[in-house]
Amino acid sequence: MIRIGNASGFYGDRFTAWREMLDGGELDVLTGDYLAELTMLILARDRLRDSDLGYAKTFLRQLETCLGTALDRGVRIVTNAGGLNPAGLAAAIEKLANRLGLPARIGYVEGDTIQRPDALSANAYLGAFGIAACLDAGADVVVTGRVTDASLVVGPAIARYGWGRDDLDELAGATVAGHLVECGAQVTGGNFSFFTELPDGGHRPGFPIVEVHSDGSSVVTKHPGTGGAVTVETVTAQLLYEIGGPSYLGPDVVTRLDTVTLHPDGPDRVRVSSVRGTPPPPTLKVGVNNLGGFRNSMTFVLCGLHLEAKAALVRGQIEEAVGADGLEFTLARTDHENAADTEAASALLHVHLRDGDKARAGRAFSAAAVELALASYPGCTLTTVPGDATPYGVFTADAVPQDAVAQVAVLPGGERVPIAPPIRTAPTAQDEPASGGEVAVNGPTRRGALGEVVGARSGDKGGDANLGVWARSDAGYAWLRAWLTADRLAELLPETAPLTVRRYELSNLRAVNFVIEGLLGAGVAASTRFDPQAKALGELLRARIVDLPADLSTEAP
Repeated sequence: MIRIGNASGFYGDRFTAWREMLDGGELDVLTGDYLAELTMLILARDRLRDSDLGYAKTFLRQLETCLGTALDRGVRIVTNAGGLNPAGLAAAIEKLANRLGLPARIGYVEGDTIQRPDALSANAYLGAFGIAACLDAGADVVVTGRVTDASLVVGPAIARYGWGRDDLDELAGATVAGHLVECGAQVTGGNFSFFTELPDGGHRPGFPIVEVHSDGSSVVTKHPGTGGAVTVETVTAQLLYEIGGPSYLGPDVVTRLDTVTLHPDGPDRVRVSSVRGTPPPPTLKVGVNNLGGFRNSMTFVLCGLHLEAKAALVRGQIEEAVGADGLEFTLARTDHENAADTEAASALLHVHLRDGDKARAGRAFSAAAVELALASYPGCTLTTVPGDATPYGVFTADAVPQDAVAQVAVLPGGERVPIAPPIRTAPTAQDEPASGGEVAVNGPTRRGALGEVVGARSGDKGGDANLGVWARSDAGYAWLRAWLTADRLAELLPETAPLTVRRYELSNLRAVNFVIEGLLGAGVAASTRFDPQAKALGELLRARIVDLPADLSTEAP
């Protein structure tokens, strides 16, 4: 098997993780995932200021502390920290290695950039074969731009085992392995619904390792002595993160998530097997970032009585001052009846303004809010100070034919090797949503929080949100599958009621997954939701009080 670790799940993850992973035990490859839809916007703005930038600068600082160790131990490094400028990062790494006197061989993958003159950035999600070509040529460090997150693991597995384009089950198995470790500590107990059950209470989970075998099966684990845990449930939680239906589309293979089998394999070890793959689609996903305009926000504190009337007064005053276009008002009822202190008696009125005119969204708006301090509702105060507007981005997803993208692996010696697209592709039919409710559930019930018997994991995909919910036992899944329909979700989470919700069942994981279209509007960067990335949506659902089957265990499996 090939032993692949991960030391970064996003741009800003634990700085010391690279050092911890290299010092913690044996590895063949160490990966780092830095890219997300919002990150690409940040990097695009960096590159507007300086054309030599466009990559994750933090990675260079991390690499300076551990490149020598990786080379000494034969651990190869694969990262998408190249962002919008993989060639620039590769050159910066070579300069760093020369300064440190280290003989590092560096390869990189490019070709993901799609020319869109009207866009701030447009990048296709490339596959893993370019990474494999660089490793086959002896690269110690491989830098990519926008590849799928799982490709950072799939590429080294291809290089180790010599898989070809038709080894679909193997590629699918490695894709699941890559998806499991791509978000770092999320698979080892980070952001876990039942964190209080972890040995260290979730205090400092270790980063993950996946042992990938020649048949595509794998074992998820972590270094001995590190925090958190690897269990079937922590792995299930990460499997449900940011997915749609059972067909998980990728540039090299469509992975059937409904074929994944999880089994304990010893302490902090979970075996992942039986994964099946089908030919990839004829197109590649393209992430497009555009500047959407300018935004600003001010927050009023409303205390005591008549909170709705106080909020209405502010709304009328702000609209009269700057006009109603682009304004959004959200009243967060954080107040408690008969409270003994100011904070407990207060609600928050968030006022957002988005506009193409920077001046209107800037001081004209924030000053108008501040000017109400002595001329509005009783007890008027704000938690924000007046400030200028900031630009925001809008993310959209597009597609281009696979053969329209010229993926190139630039080998350590400078040779440029074109990476051919898949020979065999197949249109992927839309997964059919499942309605649920087929099984009648009878018997006594009790009132309790839904989260007593189920876990959840949620996240963002452009303007959509996904919400995966899993049961802790077969009996729990029989109830969950029948009970938690899309209509029930609308009752529990009213903001989803007017939206299109697709519901999928993954019985092999004892889970249902919801895709909530448009919940995040134009994407994370433009969203004004209190939870703009829908990270807390699952925990909100788990906190709802419902009628639970009285005989359903609340014990950990």
